[in-house]
Amino acid sequence: MALDRCQGVILAAGNASRMGPFGELFPKAIAPICNKPLLVYQIEHLRAVGIEDIVVVIGHLGHLITQALGDGAHLGVRLRYVEQHERLGLAHAVGQLEPHIDEPFMLFLGDIFFELTDLGVMMTAMAEHDCAAVLAVKEETDPEAVKRNFTVLLADDGRVRRVIEKPRHQHTVLKGCGLYLFDPCIFDAIRRTPRTAMRDEYELTDSIQILIDYEYDVRIAPIVAWDINLTYTHDLIACCRHQLERLGKPHLVGEGCSLADGVELVETVLGDGVVIKQAARLERCVVLPGAHIAGGCSYTDQVLMPEVVQED
Repeated sequence: MALDRCQGVILAAGNASRMGPFGELFPKAIAPICNKPLLVYQIEHLRAVGIEDIVVVIGHLGHLITQALGDGAHLGVRLRYVEQHERLGLAHAVGQLEPHIDEPFMLFLGDIFFELTDLGVMMTAMAEHDCAAVLAVKEETDPEAVKRNFTVLLADDGRVRRVIEKPRHQHTVLKGCGLYLFDPCIFDAIRRTPRTAMRDEYELTDSIQILIDYEYDVRIAPIVAWDINLTYTHDLIACCRHQLERLGKPHLVGEGCSLADGVELVETVLGDGVVIKQAARLERCVVLPGAHIAGGCSYTDQVLMPEVVQED
């Protein structure tokens, strides 16, 4: 049993202010993970469960996202774009989508890379339990990772009884992962959501708790095998290294690259058109398309861009 219809939503309006020069030129949502934009991985997850109508919320450098993805036809989906003019929290961002949503919708946060077991489990859970929301979770062994996200407490019957944003103390290993399936009734909860005292924003976890307090059925789906929020450049490097391991590749070289003799690549991804003019060693690096590297030295744990890589 599964849902008859479902829309997709990706929130991709955030900036990359903590990613240095990369964040000044690119939105996180199209950060290249082994030479594929982050959003494309999310779109592929949605398409795999039959979701082809997808709304992408854009903001910071949003025109680069529309240029990269277009109307989605080449990805087998239909993309529509909604611009977020104010950043007042996740609940506020979702609330702006109400005119565009008339059925259950799968929501991805566009700055997180997910390795999922079966996204369809969320749709089956909503259909079987007639729930208002299904939250993707992961059993997280790192307490600090739980504290950076939100945690989920369950009742004896398997329903969610409490969601806690950025908990000070870890009460459970269940970490919320920024992937949700909502019934449109979430918009009613968002209208009742107050701003938080801590960040002066409208938190989506508060909206979910309002659903629970009004006795709507909210469930979990433990389908997240691995995830990482792209906050810093080292997160992008870690993500590429993880994907290289999944692909069974020691490194990856894009199309049209020109590498001098003696170039050594270790857990490194080169984008298209990269030129390395002299022998060099690159270890745990991500090199963006079009970068020209003089070579003659070593680079370790860096994201290299055309604008910042030294030329001879």
